[in-house]
Amino acid sequence: MERPIFIVGCPRSGTTLLQLMLHAHPRIAIPPETRFLLPAYYRRAEWGDLDEPAHRQRLAEWIVTTRGHKFDDLGLDPAATIAEMAAAPPTLGSMLGTVLRAYAASHGKPRWGDKRPTYIRYLPDLIRMFPDAQFVHLIRDGRDCVGSLKQMSWWKYDTAYAINTWARAIDNGHEAGRRMPPGSYYELQYEHLVADPAAELQALCAFLDEAYDPSMLRPHELASVTPRRKTHHARTQGEIDAAAVRSWESRLTGAEIRLAEHVLGDRLETYGYDLTGPGRPPAKDLAHYYRTAAEAKQDDFRRRARDGWRRIVTEEDVACRLSTDPTLMPS
Repeated sequence: MERPIFIVGCPRSGTTLLQLMLHAHPRIAIPPETRFLLPAYYRRAEWGDLDEPAHRQRLAEWIVTTRGHKFDDLGLDPAATIAEMAAAPPTLGSMLGTVLRAYAASHGKPRWGDKRPTYIRYLPDLIRMFPDAQFVHLIRDGRDCVGSLKQMSWWKYDTAYAINTWARAIDNGHEAGRRMPPGSYYELQYEHLVADPAAELQALCAFLDEAYDPSMLRPHELASVTPRRKTHHARTQGEIDAAAVRSWESRLTGAEIRLAEHVLGDRLETYGYDLTGPGRPPAKDLAHYYRTAAEAKQDDFRRRARDGWRRIVTEEDVACRLSTDPTLMPS
């Protein structure tokens, strides 16, 4: 089977490490983060009827030539990729999948996919485009994710937003996982992955219906596929270790720990993360968090409502049709 594989999770949960582990597999290629799947989906009205060759050509050129899409990081020939996309089955998922499949082919591998933490908020959209995909949700202690996000120069939000980002990642994963067919959604924890990588990767390979390969234990040998400008992935340059586990103890203030454990407590305990029990946070901190969470929820609701209306009025087909197994093709 050549089912697509998508790695998702809260930002700073270790998804780049997992990407490199899977990319080390002799049959799987997962590229550095791309930035064209979701924009293409939400702007799909602009491309018109993809049965028209000119429309497919325009979409292909937009994907390849738009600077923010990170196409250059894939190392593919632009003209050849445009031609391949234009010749793909006339659905959005097929054209997008063609780029990822071309990346895998450039590495001599049959299975393709993508990795981007943000995808955890858009799983229903990805399922519409890739109905036969398998989704791997990497989960890390929410306090560690928050502590790491605080240190990122590209993170422009406050601690409350970071805490809510982890909560939404967990909730979105659970919601989508309940709706997916069996064998489509898999969770694993970062702490288990770095403590016993061989066992965790063997279990993951069983889910993916792939034979485990020991080369997956040496992701640092492939770290060069991650663009060097991304210095925040420096840990992937070395061998697997658990040094970053519980880093929140030194990165978060007492007030931040109280807030995180109060609002995330049930979710944290579900995954076996012990709470320190430092007490209830101040009312002003809780009020700010719940305002932040409510605003984020409203944003998600408006986005889904707009997209839901478009799907009702257009009845469009966006599903990828590149699968070699007819039983996995959408009807």
